[in-house]
Amino acid sequence: MRTKPQLRPQSTLRPSDAAPSVAAVVTLYIDADACPVKDEVYRVAARYGLPVFVVSNSWIRTPPLKLITSVVVEEGPDVADDWIADRAGPADVVITADIPLAHRVLSAGGQAIHPNGRVFTAANIGAALASRGIGEHLRSMGEITGGPKPFTPADRSKFLQSLDAAVVRARRR
Repeated sequence: MRTKPQLRPQSTLRPSDAAPSVAAVVTLYIDADACPVKDEVYRVAARYGLPVFVVSNSWIRTPPLKLITSVVVEEGPDVADDWIADRAGPADVVITADIPLAHRVLSAGGQAIHPNGRVFTAANIGAALASRGIGEHLRSMGEITGGPKPFTPADRSKFLQSLDAAVVRARRR
């Protein structure tokens, strides 16, 4: 049995709620469990006046800004991913390290950025999915694959540049 996600009291106008003549609002979604760049997303959102949905399986502290909505979904595989994928559209930017979620976002016309600043595109998502599949297969056979590289200040800087560029692209659509 699925329960409804818990939202903070403040709500944000979604593009689907707007009148047809109103331009779509660029919305940022954070796949927030273990995301190292939440603070950077909050700063960019404040600069551009963009709503942010912080989606996680447990409560995460967020700044007390009306633009930021914390969404706590049930625990379980892909529940947060499903919540984001069901809502993200062409005017939206999703921050995620989850490659299948990035693929779903791209398929819906949105943009997806890895926390290290790598932009997922139609040209590179197939290779990313294939690499992920190979890694899963190797791990299932008992191979030690080493895991991701440590997050660096250069990754944080690249992420900020990628997010800013994605917001500019989304606002032009």
